[in-house]
Amino acid sequence: MIRNLTCIAILTVLAVPPFSFAEDNWPTFRGADRTGVSSDTGLLDRWPEDGPKLVWTAEGAGRGYASVAIADGKLFTLGDGLSTADDDDEYLVCFDQKTGRQLWKSKTGVPWNSGKESWQSSRSTPTVDGDRVYVVTAFGELICFSTAGQEQWRRHLKDDLGGKKADGWGYSESVLIDGDKLICTPGGPQCTMAALDKATGETLWTTAREEDRGAGHASVVIADVEGTKVYVQTTGSGALGVRADDGELLWSYEIQRTTAVIPTPIVRGDLVFFSAGYGTGGALLRQVAQGDGVTVDEIYPPNPKLGNKHGGIVLVGDYLYGDSDDQGVPFCAELMTGETEWKSRGSGKKSASVTAADGKLFIRYSDGTVVLVPASPEEYDEQGSFKVPDSGERPSWAHPVVVGGKLYLREGDKVFCYDVNA
Repeated sequence: MIRNLTCIAILTVLAVPPFSFAEDNWPTFRGADRTGVSSDTGLLDRWPEDGPKLVWTAEGAGRGYASVAIADGKLFTLGDGLSTADDDDEYLVCFDQKTGRQLWKSKTGVPWNSGKESWQSSRSTPTVDGDRVYVVTAFGELICFSTAGQEQWRRHLKDDLGGKKADGWGYSESVLIDGDKLICTPGGPQCTMAALDKATGETLWTTAREEDRGAGHASVVIADVEGTKVYVQTTGSGALGVRADDGELLWSYEIQRTTAVIPTPIVRGDLVFFSAGYGTGGALLRQVAQGDGVTVDEIYPPNPKLGNKHGGIVLVGDYLYGDSDDQGVPFCAELMTGETEWKSRGSGKKSASVTAADGKLFIRYSDGTVVLVPASPEEYDEQGSFKVPDSGERPSWAHPVVVGGKLYLREGDKVFCYDVNA
């Protein structure tokens, strides 16, 4: 493993949500604070035998693995080949949050048909900010729409900004909106990260990490360092921190080349945890002030037992929860030591994506099985499970969302809303 420990400015990192929304909103991938942990309380401790009550089913989401973004009574996702369209192109789709009725659809372009059929289609979850919604296509088209569906502007992460992907699977990032800035990760040594004017798409600054292999699939997490705002991200070369004011690279921690770097990093206090699959593992760093800069202490290097491909990892209390690579074997590990508390095969099969709420894990397996598990280091103990309707034809990779007492699941052309209130 190559470790490039560069220091120029981090003191104590505190997770700061870039958005301010009502409790029933989930405006971007992994929620407003990008932790994947909902603030919901008062949820069911155990599900009925056939699962929680289905509130509504929406049709017309199209093919795709994008999750859902929810804001101000509207639900957004990205997909191609919609059942409500007369072509196979890709669309940003908007549904009514209460009923699931499709409100509008706006075309982004042609579908992503590269690689195996199960790898194709949309993958970026939209980001909502006020009356705007932003999407990134797998081709690297960054598009701003109004929340009524009118395109406002578009930029290309490769053609316009000189970006590069570290793998051949297309872009998956959900952009970050921070004040008047839009933060994205074109990737590569020319434009590793960029800040754009969110209203016009004009470039404000760019960050270049020398010999960066290219963008991965994670989304930027915002942090505050004793008054200095820092953007934390991972690319195909590993983790990095960028100063928000001017885009200066503050620190870099490089990893060995791997197939893909996908999970979004976790920031707590002065700690940064990040993970990648394909045998790489999860690593924990501590950022330590030194003069007017910072050094990065490695608490533990990438531990293959904490590796995760694309289901994501959540931090609840002092413990990490996620899938073991994409094996469908969830694990619990102590954050500070990386030591595994339990690892268990659940009732579902293959890769598992996870979100958390009210001290509970909502785990969605690739075969369409969804389970409820207490977020506890004691054991893996399922308190209910059910199979998502119409699952099985393609992998169930879209991350689940729990907000406002509802569980939202994207399954191909459909979105399902379940009531999980106690």
